[in-house]
Parts: sequence; structure tokens; C-alpha cells
Amino acid sequence: MEISEIRSRLDGIDKEILPLFLERMELAAKAAEYKRAHSLPVLDRTREREILARIGEQSGELEQYAHRLYSTLLELSRSYQESLNADTSTVRTEIERALERESVPFPQTGTVACQGVEGAYSSLAAEHLFPRGKLMFFGTFEAVFDAVESGLCDYGVLPVENSSAGSVREVYDLLRAKHSRIVRSTRLCVRHELLARPGLDMSGIREIRSHEQALRQCSKFINGLDGSIKVVPCPNTAMAAEYAAQHADEGVAAIASHRCGKLYGLVPVLESVQDSDNNYTRFVCIARETIIYPGADRVSLIISCEHRPGALYEVLAKLAALEVDLIKLESCPVPGRDFEFRFFMEMQANPADPRILAMLGSLERECEEFRFLGGYLEA
Repeated sequence: MEISEIRSRLDGIDKEILPLFLERMELAAKAAEYKRAHSLPVLDRTREREILARIGEQSGELEQYAHRLYSTLLELSRSYQESLNADTSTVRTEIERALERESVPFPQTGTVACQGVEGAYSSLAAEHLFPRGKLMFFGTFEAVFDAVESGLCDYGVLPVENSSAGSVREVYDLLRAKHSRIVRSTRLCVRHELLARPGLDMSGIREIRSHEQALRQCSKFINGLDGSIKVVPCPNTAMAAEYAAQHADEGVAAIASHRCGKLYGLVPVLESVQDSDNNYTRFVCIARETIIYPGADRVSLIISCEHRPGALYEVLAKLAALEVDLIKLESCPVPGRDFEFRFFMEMQANPADPRILAMLGSLERECEEFRFLGGYLEA
């Protein structure tokens, strides 16, 4: 059989499949109407298992492919029914209330909490987001959250991940534990320099200080150091530079930004000591309440699923059914529960889209843990 004839027959089958699919979705809409009228949930897992079992028995050696096809059909049906029924949920109510507020642009000013001291990368990100903002510095990430939630500061700016060193897990854990919401994010190109007081060169350096994330981003340089040089993690790159400025006579240098060096009277001993020139750190801006500013096109969540095969697939299928682009998916062990995980998720999605609202409501109902972190724009 020639390929042209094969394709012609495939086209004929597709013409038969499409009307049947449309008819099936029409019936799904009727099912949604019935379920709404009788207060029934959209998901009927028992019926779906029965359907998939029957399909498996009838599919022979193509059972695996048939199972995937019908799993997708069932998910499409569920997503359609959820969009039609649009049940009220906590997350839907929270987002709709935020959207009902007067639409105002993201502010250029405000009191902004940052971790560290003047010159830290967080302060650079804060200045980018708030050109006329008043910065306040705190010793820990948790103190930044507390300053925002107490009302002392309007906003907080925190690092969440780096393109080389990965996520700042402590911040994600705090996003889960606290009540603040993400209202903006931005990326900052990070260039690390080895900084010291004028006159101190590599031969005189006895100790190098920096934040642990910065040290990981400069791992090639660190691993190539003379074994006699002590490497000391500290809470912040700017704090490392400040310490180096005060202890130059002890041979202390710091890994920090060029601007940080100028601020504390340090000069570059070596420039660009990061592993990659494509080194970006992503920062989020948090606020005390859920605020969704115009242009928001991202949604961040923390979820955990049932500990069973296919549980995460069912979550991802909801996104696939709506053609939602999943930007981040990272697992984190759940303390005290063997080999069980929660997931940090970020998706490209408009939080005002009714289909997205219905999908989030479905996740909230079906996931063991569900935490909405915010709907926002990345500047």
C-alpha cells in the first residue's frame, strides 16, 4: 500500500472521529448539567476506572496507547464540565475578590523589605521593581515575611531560584508556611567578582566569604582554589563584602557584585568568577494580601498529591487539556512521610481566565494539599 493511500484512509477515519468527539463533548455538557442539578461532583473515579478497564480489555497489544487516548478524553471531558459548572472554591473566591478591586498599575514606590544589607542582590532587584521605593533590611528571609505580614513594610523582595544553583528552598518553604502572596517577579543578571581591599591579591587571601548560593554558582572557581584558603558561607553577599572590608588585614575577600565592591571600598581581584555567564537569579515580590495587577500571566502553586501511581499525571493532564505551559515543577520531600513529595508549580496562565479558575478549583478539591501563591506578571 502506497503512503498516499494510507494517508487518504487516515483522513477518512479522522472525518469519522471528529463528529463522534463533538457528540461526546455535547453529552459531557449534559452530564455537567445533571451533576450540577443533583449536586454531584464532576469527577466519578469509579466510572472512569470501569471505562479504562473495559478499553484495556478490548485493545489487545495496543492497550497502552488506548489507555492514554481514553485518559486524555476523560480529562478533556472533566475539564469541559468543570468550566461549565464552575463550582465555588476558596481559591476562586480569593482570586475573584482580588480582580474585583480597582485596577491600578504596579506601584513605583513603597516600603520594601529585603534580606541582608545595602548592596545585596535583593536590594538591586528591589530597586528595579520599585525605582522610588524605601528599602528596609532584615537579617533573615523569615524576617522579611514577618515585616510584610505585620504591616511594617508594604512589600518584600526575595530570591527564589538561580539558573545555575537552583531553587532557594528556604524561601519556598516560607511561601508555604506564611500567608503572603506573590504579586510580581523579576530576573536579575548576576555577575560575581572576587573582591578585596586594595593591595590584597590572591597570594595574600586566606579566607573567602559569600552566600551559599553564590558559592554554588562559583563552584568551579571554588574547587580550583588552593587548599589553604578557607571558604565561609554567610547570610548574604553584601554582608560578606562588608566583613571583608573590615577584616582585610586578616586576608579576607568576598564574592559579591561589582556595585557591592564600590559600596564597601573593595576592588576586583578577579572578575566574573561565576560558572556561567548566563547566570540569572529570579526574585519574587510579596505582599500581605492577594493583589493581581494588570497584565498578570503567571500562577504559582504548592500542591501534594495522593501517594499512588498516576496522581501527578492527573494534575498535569488538567494543564495539558487547557494547553497551559508549565514553567516550573519541582518536588520536595514531605517531612515525616517516607518518599512522599509536595510540588512547587508555576504556570503561564491568566488568573482571570474562567477556565483557569475552574482548573484551580478542581486542583484545590482533589489535591491533598493546595496552596495558591499568587497570580502575577514577571517584569
